[in-house]
Amino acid sequence: MKPIEQAEVPSAAGNRVLGKVAIRIMPFLALLYFVNYLDRVNIGFAGPNGMNKELGLTATAFGFASGIFFLGYLILEVPSNLALHRFGARRWIARIMITWGVVATVMAFVPNPATLVILRFLLGVAEAGFFPGIILYLTYWFPAAQRAKAVALFMTAIPVSSALGSTLSSLLIVNGHGVFGLAGWRFMFLVEGIPAILLAFVTWFYLTDRPEKANWLTDDERTWLVAELERERQAKETEHHWTLRKALTHPRILGLAFVYFAIAYGLYALGFFLPTIVAGFGQQFGTKLSVLQAGLVIAVPYAIAAVVMVVWARHGDRTRERTWHVALPMLIGGIAIPIALYLGNPYAAMAAVTVCAVGVCAALPTFWALPSSFLAGSAAAGGIALINSLGNVSGFAAPYITGWLRDLTGSQRTGLWVVGACMVAGALLAIALGTKLKSREPSAVTTESPATD
Repeated sequence: MKPIEQAEVPSAAGNRVLGKVAIRIMPFLALLYFVNYLDRVNIGFAGPNGMNKELGLTATAFGFASGIFFLGYLILEVPSNLALHRFGARRWIARIMITWGVVATVMAFVPNPATLVILRFLLGVAEAGFFPGIILYLTYWFPAAQRAKAVALFMTAIPVSSALGSTLSSLLIVNGHGVFGLAGWRFMFLVEGIPAILLAFVTWFYLTDRPEKANWLTDDERTWLVAELERERQAKETEHHWTLRKALTHPRILGLAFVYFAIAYGLYALGFFLPTIVAGFGQQFGTKLSVLQAGLVIAVPYAIAAVVMVVWARHGDRTRERTWHVALPMLIGGIAIPIALYLGNPYAAMAAVTVCAVGVCAALPTFWALPSSFLAGSAAAGGIALINSLGNVSGFAAPYITGWLRDLTGSQRTGLWVVGACMVAGALLAIALGTKLKSREPSAVTTESPATD
């Protein structure tokens, strides 16, 4: 077997097959994640736009309600991903979407803080397994050498949902106030929860579980793709010997989980509190923004991040370097975020926030190329889910600690210093793990390629 580092460039015919796969599944998966991520973080828009006042939530209580989602998420993450591996992506993802859509819709009728906490916890339970399930699903369709780019295309839904979602949520809050007798933030929860239920039925009929069942590929294309992925799987298992038990207990997996914890800490601190930070510009800088204007301002960092993350992931695939493609944007983003609130005008502050958003988003897709470079089969299902579940503990920690420090100190600054320190620590750990985390990808294609039409 040739050294994994000496992977070949895909043939034109191989690229044609992978391009066909990407066109078929990536836009739909990105749409699903757009809806998923929006339902996860739209509480960040509801909070400063009436929910906190109506329910009597302090910053700490708001942070706790935002973050409790991830404790429910943590409990069922690994079992859910193993179930997806066993029963098939199409059925399991559709099941996840129906349950999260129902809970997200019921959020519109929350009567008090206790019920809000319960529903956020249940939303996490309902969504458990969706994100790592998609990451696992991509390993069924894309060889490792093209996987970071595929993950980046999927994960553009994060900055896109944050950019478009901020404007959409703001419009729903403003224009939905009074519809069906609901406050604007309640109407937003109602409208944004329904698409998940509808898309669950589309998922059932549209997704294909494995390349073997893809009747939208020709026989030659299907045969080549199945053979290529099987060759890669065997190469990984021969070299690394990762069992499910090893994947759930190995220090390398735990180290990767902390790196992901640090990335996600920055992501969720921004996602839940950036609307509050922008709303605070009025007091800090004397800047008056309407709900819609604030939504448009929030969209800018994520719109830029969406472009950068795809370009950065493609660069990582082309150079086959992974460690610094994760660590460098984390370092830059971690240094930028605490500086934001020390700057003298809102434009400079948003520039620093934008750098942080770009750093977080650029690190994400290349990070997920790391575990899938040495995990396969049930070990990949369990290991990816464990990394995601442990890493997403930051989804609880980031909003709760940020809110608690806001109440304790009366300022957002301390919380953002913690965000920056966590991201820098994660970057340093990624570098320390670098010799073991360097991409060791099998050849992108074999000498055989599908026949041209």
